[in-house]
Amino acid sequence: MNKRATVYFDPDLHRALRIKAAETDQSVSALVNAAVRKALAEDAIDLAAFEDRVNESTVPYEAVLRNLRGRGKL
Repeated sequence: MNKRATVYFDPDLHRALRIKAAETDQSVSALVNAAVRKALAEDAIDLAAFEDRVNESTVPYEAVLRNLRGRGKL
């Protein structure tokens, strides 16, 4: 069962959404749902990557800069 929410869009964004919906034969709701689902999935991937790397050692920023300069990359 779908839930209803009120969302306020910038007028230009709302116009672009309506145009995209018409071009793709989808509803504005379907486009927004897909965009939110994609954004949340990307966040979940990022959080999982952080969790996977929590035990890695850290390298000071200055050491990274020295390394890059020493190899002529910066």
